[in-house]
Amino acid sequence: MVDIPILILLISLLLSSLPLFSISSSHDTLPTSSSLSVSDVLISPNGIFSAGFHSVGENAYCFSIWFTEPTSDGNLTAVWMANRDQPINGKRSKLSLLKSGNLILTDADQFTVWSANTKSLSPLQLQLLSTGNLVLRNQNGSIWESFDSPTDTLLPNQPMRNAKLISSRSRKNFSSGFYSLFFQEDNLIRLLFHGPYISAVYWPDPWLNSWQVGRTLDNDGRIVAFDSSGYFSSSDGLEFKASDFGIGVWRRLRMDADGNVRLYSLDEGKRIWRVSWQAISQPCKIHGVCGPNAMCNYDYAGENAGRRCSCLPGYKAKNLTDWSLGCEPEFTLSCNATESSFIKLPNVEFYGYDINSYDNYTLERCEEVCLQNCKCTGFIFPYRSESGFYSCYPKSRLLNGSRSPAFRAPFYVRLPKASLTSYANRKQEIGLHCPPSTQNLLLDRAYKKPKENGTLQFMVWFASAFGGFEIICICFVWLLLYKTQQSSSENAQGYLQVVSRFRKFSYDELKKATEKFREEIGRGGSGVVYKGILSDRRVAAIKRLNEAKQGEAELLAELSTIGTVNHMNLIEIWGYCVEGNHRLLVYEYMERGSLAENLIFGTLDWEKRFDIAIGSAKGLAYLHEECLEWVLHCDVNPQNILLDSNFQPKVADFGLSKLLNRGGCGKSLSFSRVRGTRGYMAPEWISNLPITSKVDVYSYGMVVLEMVTGKSLMTTGVQGSRNTGEMEQRGLVKWVREKMKGNGENELWLEEIIDPIMKGKCDLRKMGILVHVALEFVEEDKNARPTMSQVIERLLHHEKG
Repeated sequence: MVDIPILILLISLLLSSLPLFSISSSHDTLPTSSSLSVSDVLISPNGIFSAGFHSVGENAYCFSIWFTEPTSDGNLTAVWMANRDQPINGKRSKLSLLKSGNLILTDADQFTVWSANTKSLSPLQLQLLSTGNLVLRNQNGSIWESFDSPTDTLLPNQPMRNAKLISSRSRKNFSSGFYSLFFQEDNLIRLLFHGPYISAVYWPDPWLNSWQVGRTLDNDGRIVAFDSSGYFSSSDGLEFKASDFGIGVWRRLRMDADGNVRLYSLDEGKRIWRVSWQAISQPCKIHGVCGPNAMCNYDYAGENAGRRCSCLPGYKAKNLTDWSLGCEPEFTLSCNATESSFIKLPNVEFYGYDINSYDNYTLERCEEVCLQNCKCTGFIFPYRSESGFYSCYPKSRLLNGSRSPAFRAPFYVRLPKASLTSYANRKQEIGLHCPPSTQNLLLDRAYKKPKENGTLQFMVWFASAFGGFEIICICFVWLLLYKTQQSSSENAQGYLQVVSRFRKFSYDELKKATEKFREEIGRGGSGVVYKGILSDRRVAAIKRLNEAKQGEAELLAELSTIGTVNHMNLIEIWGYCVEGNHRLLVYEYMERGSLAENLIFGTLDWEKRFDIAIGSAKGLAYLHEECLEWVLHCDVNPQNILLDSNFQPKVADFGLSKLLNRGGCGKSLSFSRVRGTRGYMAPEWISNLPITSKVDVYSYGMVVLEMVTGKSLMTTGVQGSRNTGEMEQRGLVKWVREKMKGNGENELWLEEIIDPIMKGKCDLRKMGILVHVALEFVEEDKNARPTMSQVIERLLHHEKG
């Protein structure tokens, strides 16, 4: 006899399996407790738009909104997709409006792949409006609408607030691609390349200030839209009109898969979309179009005119059907300078990733600089007509490459000398050219077969209920037995996610490299840093972290953070060691040590200090606004700013940092503990206020004041830090402000506060400007502090002033 509880369970399972009422014809609304199947369509009252299941592959569908009439080539123009990254099966999949008020999309009646996450006690209806907006509303109004969550397209009068447009992967692959239109933290609307290798903003040109591109930073609204006549406006001041400006034309603004934003106008007679505005007129200027070690070439002939990609000499394509993967070397480059040479490529440019810049250099000196650096892959050697000499830009990575007659400088690619002749004589065929192809997406999910026999279904349900009870019991026992292993399993997962990008060293290797940890070059709260020479003769800084548990958290924090960044003003990590209780990190070695040490020994003149201020700000701005995930450093101080042989700064020590996904831009973060170094911590840490990127701005301001005054705020630090002259941070700020206030416009007060080493050796006017700006950084109210990008603008602006 069946137990009552089991019978109740079986009845509940039976009731829950009853299908919702399905709308089987074309309407513009979907009422509560109804569903749409793959064959059903919602049509707007004006007939312009349709909503339903859009085919994206073989038996693969996305719930979408599209223009009802196809274009002349027979394709439907989709403007929104709910599940672009999780296509569903064409059989038994549904969009359902539940009694709870939630709108969900189920795959083959088995998996929920998308949800509007809505609730309502009153009846609802889903309606497709004539504007192309899909709206879920009750008697009180709208509770969800597709206009609030665009994918890659904006329609007329659709405002984009706190959202972004993300391109599709290609013309036929509708999943999320590498390009996005979004508001950066500085309130400017920008284009971002977020590729498999790197992340970078490329429009407007990142080296230009806001006023140079006609934009304004005083723009808290962060909204863009265009009206029915084709007039586009953004809260940062960007404005334009469609080339066919006027009403009566359907338009759409789209973040295209090739990285360009375009406004399209529909020619209804010919049923084709014409470009009526685009952001970038030179497509090879778009980042990431050809991937690493490749060049973008303009091709103006044939039916596929536009751009093509080609590999550099000595490199081969990774995948002939995917431009973004770029090229890989056919050689292994030796670090021995005598074994490498160069091939000259006219009119070739690679943007970014300069190891350094050298003015008034000969070609021989530039070659020598590159050959002496193991990371150098080539260099650009342009002639500066305004100054009358050549400049040298050695590169650590070859990304964003393009060939154009407009770029008059040559690029010299570094190759093994033994194979130079064969590479030079090889004809460079343009590859990676991909004409449009039919998308053939196949779903790789496993589905349960539907059970149609009623008796068999009952037996299966009964067995499942009984088996489920047994499984629960077994899992409960299993959890008790293995609870002690849970923590180590989570850590192992963490390692798998982050360490695969770095070389793993053995403990014996690093012990040998440091001569049994003989030469200590730094010491901090998380461990001791030693100088070492690796087996490939590279000089490295090797951090030996403290006891295993703390060291493990520090190692994961460093690897997960540095693994997402790449900038000339951020320290580079080469590898790690996890062996027994040993936790070590391997970094590039910085010849000049820390900023703190150089301030101690008086090695920095005014020009070096100002350059360090700008370089450090660039590194922090990249962390906050440009890299793959936004990063708060949380411990900016002179000990964590390292200097290379040319006194160029690199921000280091990410053990206390915090990552924030780009989707969380502008939000405050929660922390389980206070982070930072006494003397440099923003008031928010002490007052238990929300933590934002402004904590790094505050700490940076304290560093600038320390560089100006020479007065140390460090209470703990590495060997060699000063033990005298320490001042509390607020005491230093108050002291500087009192000196400035008490002397009015008289510059003599600067002589009283500046580091004695610099007296009589600096530009007091510029020094005064720097102090004024630094005091803005250390305002008690975080909203009064500028962002790091604004910091850079002000420093560069005042440098030229």
